Amino acid sequence: MPELRKDPILGRWIIIAQERGKRPTDFMVEEYKVKGGFCPLCPGHEKTTPDEVLVYGRNEGPANSSGWQTRVVPNKYPALVIEGELEKQGEGLYDRMNGIGAHEVIIENPSHEKTFAALSPEEMIFTFRAFRDRIRDLAQDERFRYVMVFKNFGKAAGASLEHSHSQLVALPIVPRRVSSELEGSLSYYKYKDRCIFCDIIRQERQQDIRRVCENDYFVTITPYAPRSPFEMWIIPRYHHSNYAAQDENSLQALTDIFSESLRRLDACIPNAPYNFVLHTQPLRSPQLDHYHWHFEIVPKLTSIAGFEWGTGFYINPMPPEETCKYLKEVEL
Repeated sequence: MPELRKDPILGRWIIIAQERGKRPTDFMVEEYKVKGGFCPLCPGHEKTTPDEVLVYGRNEGPANSSGWQTRVVPNKYPALVIEGELEKQGEGLYDRMNGIGAHEVIIENPSHEKTFAALSPEEMIFTFRAFRDRIRDLAQDERFRYVMVFKNFGKAAGASLEHSHSQLVALPIVPRRVSSELEGSLSYYKYKDRCIFCDIIRQERQQDIRRVCENDYFVTITPYAPRSPFEMWIIPRYHHSNYAAQDENSLQALTDIFSESLRRLDACIPNAPYNFVLHTQPLRSPQLDHYHWHFEIVPKLTSIAGFEWGTGFYINPMPPEETCKYLKEVEL
């Protein structure tokens, strides 16, 4: 019997279609091959990208030279541009503004061949530090209200370059998806005087049927109403709404659990395409008692078609309790 599950934060419904049940080996994943050829993100090609805005690991040498560990550059073909003013206008009942923002590429490692999951925690931490430091810097621009951080891995997930990288987009508005989370969590807080994310963590740790792994600072769960098989959320165990406020100890713990979570996914379904997205509070917002920053990792293992677009429902062939079991029991 299929099962309908409701996301407690967004109110979104998910169909768990267990009659379509699968094992990890049943998912068709395109073989990951490094084709090589010219890559603008590789060391030695720094002059082919816009000038870097942040770099870690280069001990000597001029800006935009090799010898770096992680490098952040403006996107050569940005979705939004940083120069100009918003100039909000109305056209009857319609609203418009100029496409002002920032669009940056985080080149996570010098190696062209290494996937993000294959990075050591010592290599991976630079990426999470870059997210934090760029959000802090962009928050000083009063035109921006939110910074979206995301990664596309694999062709099915929208990756257009082989070299492992993630992206960051500063926006003059708060995205509707984030606003809905903020509204849903505030509604819960007004009713129960507690953060819904803190309650989720408490219940998942007690039940231990959707908890993949944890450390002193973070827990990885398969959410109760997942959009995709093997979807995972990485959530701080202690309440905080602002990713940019993390200290180095928290960054190290995040790197450790993120590395473990991706390696568990990779062991279940090698080179599964996925997107991960950072959800955090709007820029310059005070600490929010009702909201909890977190990462969502969503593998692209099922297709989105007419039913999903028409209803907003997602059909998932595997319940999260089952995918959690696979993720927990796999040998790393």
